[in-house]
Amino acid sequence: MSSYNYRQNRDEIQELLHQYDNLRSGRSHSFLEEEAFEKIIDYLDEREELLKALEATGFAIERYPYSSSLLIKRADLLIAAKRYKESLQCLQQAELLDNSDINLYILKTDAYLALDKQEKAAAVLEAALDYFDGDEKLELLFELADVYDDYENFDKVFDCLKMVLEMDPNNEEALYKICFWTDFTGRNEEGIKLHQAIIDQFPYNELAWFNLAAAYQGIKLYEKSIDAYQYAVVIDEKFDYAWRNMGDAYLRLRRYREAIEALQKVLELARPEDVIYEAIGHCYDRLHNYAQARFNYRKAAHLNQENSHMFFKIAVTYMNEGIWESAVKNLETAMRIYRNQPDYNLAMGQCYMEMGKVEEAVQYFGNVVRTKPKNVNGWIELLKCLYKTNCFEDGAEYADHALAMTNNKPIFIFYKSAFLLAMGKSKEAVLQLEAGMDKNPKLVKKLVDLNPSILQNQMIVDVIARFKRNKSF
Repeated sequence: MSSYNYRQNRDEIQELLHQYDNLRSGRSHSFLEEEAFEKIIDYLDEREELLKALEATGFAIERYPYSSSLLIKRADLLIAAKRYKESLQCLQQAELLDNSDINLYILKTDAYLALDKQEKAAAVLEAALDYFDGDEKLELLFELADVYDDYENFDKVFDCLKMVLEMDPNNEEALYKICFWTDFTGRNEEGIKLHQAIIDQFPYNELAWFNLAAAYQGIKLYEKSIDAYQYAVVIDEKFDYAWRNMGDAYLRLRRYREAIEALQKVLELARPEDVIYEAIGHCYDRLHNYAQARFNYRKAAHLNQENSHMFFKIAVTYMNEGIWESAVKNLETAMRIYRNQPDYNLAMGQCYMEMGKVEEAVQYFGNVVRTKPKNVNGWIELLKCLYKTNCFEDGAEYADHALAMTNNKPIFIFYKSAFLLAMGKSKEAVLQLEAGMDKNPKLVKKLVDLNPSILQNQMIVDVIARFKRNKSF
């Protein structure tokens, strides 16, 4: 706008305000047209002088009582002033005069929502749909979708967005929104049909291809989702969310190399995120390329230094390579952030066991069973540790604790048998072994793993042979 037009508009509004001020104070009988009042009201509203704007609508309606537009302006201001019931009264008057203004229905909706009457708000918009078409109907459908969202009728949100796309298949706002609601409501099959129909009309609509792919992904048809994502990125090579989701689909199919390529494309197109580096690290982890896995986990850790799990994952890569000291260092970092995490304590105990530091290992395994007493792996590692350190009496006692805390998992019956046998209590050991074999004979392998020389004990061999003859395993 030129400076001349700006000055002209400023001078015009100042003259109108002067006339209005004279009218308010009774100093003259100036005549203001309806349009002039609207300009004054808008000016005061823009300056956030709410009470003055409301006062102006009062003067205006006194002079133009049959103006629906003035009544609607007043209703809008009353909503801003949180005078919702008065606003609805104004809108009812306006509707009697002219029911063709879309703002009438939108403001009614706002008032009912503010009064926590969501169903009435929805009813207003549902009825209004019959009065409008084109862009105005689309606007009402978006408003109605928001109302349904507000009172958690989520299937209706999907229905509204579907109606928008049936009217306007290239509507970007609806395409962006319906992707989320398709997944949230689980209506993936409908989403597939809807977007296939859009693609038949508009084959170069990358958002429709993306939504089709996401719907396939929602029902675990990952191959089809990848095909659709590939169409999306052919149309728009810089569509980073399509590359991201494609990477996830490849990952689900355990096609880790393709997943890495797609996720690296995301890093080229968008701001680096820890979750992307973590996903790439996971892929390299699965490919047993532990050095590259660590590199990407460290990138993720750098972007989110409070994420203790990244340091744990780095530690696990070192554990997989038998580099126990480096694993311990990273576990210590993870535990500085989250000391009592059972998985970290369990891994630390395993590292110390491999390093021959049994007392430290017992301490960490003890932390696991204290923090998470129903954790079977924690008890198993603790009992193995006690067995290796010849703490047989403690082991038998802890085996009883493990049984009690894990709802009598049979594995601990076998461990108790091992401790009893090591203590020279052969008869009791055999009874425990028989009880374990009754529950799950395949678990006898765990007993043998604990101490292979146990098979030199004839009583133990006889029990195992008897169950084997009976084809119990």
